Amino acid sequence: MNHTQQLQNGLAEMGLNLTEAQQHKLIEYVELLKKWNKTYNLTALRDESLMISHHLLDSLTLLPYIEGAQTMLDVGSGGGQPGIPTAICRPDLQITLLDANTKKTSFLQQAVIELGLSNVRVVSGRVEAVQDFQADVITSRAFAELADFVNWTEQLLKDGGYWAAMKGVFPQEEIDRLPNFVTVEKVEEMHVPQLNAERHMVIMRKK
Repeated sequence: MNHTQQLQNGLAEMGLNLTEAQQHKLIEYVELLKKWNKTYNLTALRDESLMISHHLLDSLTLLPYIEGAQTMLDVGSGGGQPGIPTAICRPDLQITLLDANTKKTSFLQQAVIELGLSNVRVVSGRVEAVQDFQADVITSRAFAELADFVNWTEQLLKDGGYWAAMKGVFPQEEIDRLPNFVTVEKVEEMHVPQLNAERHMVIMRKK
C-alpha cells in the first residue's frame, strides 16, 4: 500500500473529506519531515508510514474540536504537529506555531514556505515571544503538564476561547493539579486509525 492510499484509508475511517491538493500537501509535509529529520531532530520516527499514522492522522483528530475557531496557537509545535496538518486542512484558520527550539522553528519556516501555507506564522522563542497575540484556541500535543500549559498561556487566550490539549492516557493526575481559574469542559477518548495507543483530548476554559 502506498502512502497516499494509507492516508486516504485513514481519512475515510475518520470521516474527513479532503481535496486531492490537501492530501498531496499532507504527504509532501511527511516527505519534508523525513528529509530534514536528521538535520533538525524532528521526530524519533524514521518510517514514512509511521509518520502518517503518528503525526498526520493523530494531528487531524483535532479538527472536530476547532470548527468555530478563527485563530489558533500551537504551543511547543516541534516538527509542526498538530499545527501544520491543521493548517493544510483549514486554510481559513490563522495559525501561529511556537517553539523555543531554533532548529525546529527553522524547519517550520522552511515547511511553511515549501507548502505554501499563507495562513501560518512561525515564532521562535518561549511563550513571552507572542505577547502581542491572542487566540480563539490554544493547542498542544505531548508538550507539558496541563497546569504548566494553561499557566504559561493564560494571557494568550481570547475571552471565550479554550485550550485543546492532546494527551495519551487519561490524565487524571494532571487534571487534579490544574489551577483554580481553569475548568475542564470535557475529556474525550480519540480513535486514531492505524495507531494502537491511547489518545485523549482535554478541552479547558477559564472559569
